[in-house]
Amino acid sequence: MKIAIASDHAGYALKEELKKLLPELDFQDFGTDDESSVDYPDTGYPAARAVSNGECAKGILICGSGIGMSIIANKVPGIRAALCYYTDFARLARMHNDSNILVLAGRFTTPTYALQIVKTWLNTPFEEGRHKDRLNKIHQGERN
Repeated sequence: MKIAIASDHAGYALKEELKKLLPELDFQDFGTDDESSVDYPDTGYPAARAVSNGECAKGILICGSGIGMSIIANKVPGIRAALCYYTDFARLARMHNDSNILVLAGRFTTPTYALQIVKTWLNTPFEEGRHKDRLNKIHQGERN
């Protein structure tokens, strides 16, 4: 499974740590390549589009607070990006919302805890059931 990953300068260090901590994952890195200032839409939009068009199965986006990446990712049709500060949020984002992009806060999440969040998010299945009806309403809203 190919995973899109992207960050701005504030998320760069965490992005690189996650790539080292998860060598078994097939990441497609959309940048940034260092800690020089970069605007999060410049890296986040291409990564979100790669998930939306099926080039990547899922995505992980990282900026300073996670808020900016969440906003831009959720502008892309078909994306259900979830900003997760805790493992419980990651589990619920997958179980109830079938989140296809995980957003992390580079300035507020340690690599050790980020790893736990990512693993929880990747290993939690979507429950479907009543949650599928809600997702259908989201998709209908996107079409309107």
